[in-house]
Amino acid sequence: MSYVYKETKGADGGPLLFTFHGTGGDESQFHGLGEQILPDAHVVSPRGDVSENGANRYFRRTGEGVYDMPDLAARTQAMAGFVRGFPTGDRPVIGLGYSNGANILASVAMAEPGLFTDIVLMHPLIPWVPDPVPALKGVNVLITAGRRDPICSPAGTDFLADWFREQGADTTLYWHESGHEIPQAEIQTAAEFVQSAENRWRRLHSL
Repeated sequence: MSYVYKETKGADGGPLLFTFHGTGGDESQFHGLGEQILPDAHVVSPRGDVSENGANRYFRRTGEGVYDMPDLAARTQAMAGFVRGFPTGDRPVIGLGYSNGANILASVAMAEPGLFTDIVLMHPLIPWVPDPVPALKGVNVLITAGRRDPICSPAGTDFLADWFREQGADTTLYWHESGHEIPQAEIQTAAEFVQSAENRWRRLHSL
């Protein structure tokens, strides 16, 4: 595990929740939110190991929305290995990422669809057409976005949501009228989704 990360163990058998920060953030950006919305969860928050002019990121880019695709592929595999390093057991494995963190989370889910049961992608930007990943069928996906986001276009967000639906993922798309920032209503929507992921899991495994 080559990443610097923050970890809260939570309760035995609690969900495993990974949080991924945006560009310039760190392992603390969403860690406290994870602890707050799922108090019994095992929360793990890795820091991006790429520096862009001093700003933490999870992979390199050559410009706004222009990704270094070989670097992204390599760091996707590294992050997948990091996630696999934590025992899942019989519990939901949830990922929550914002902006650059949403992008690495989406890339990991596409590369290794069995790692996460539920993912929250806040303001993702996937500027390529992913190959089909039918193994994503049954994964629960929430995408949140701003209609006035200058970085992530509504058309690109709609395309990504449609792509997940085509794979058979149970996909919800939430819009707000702001830009790339995260208003409180978006945080609340993400929190409710994450909480419902735990509740869904417990209902299914109580049958």
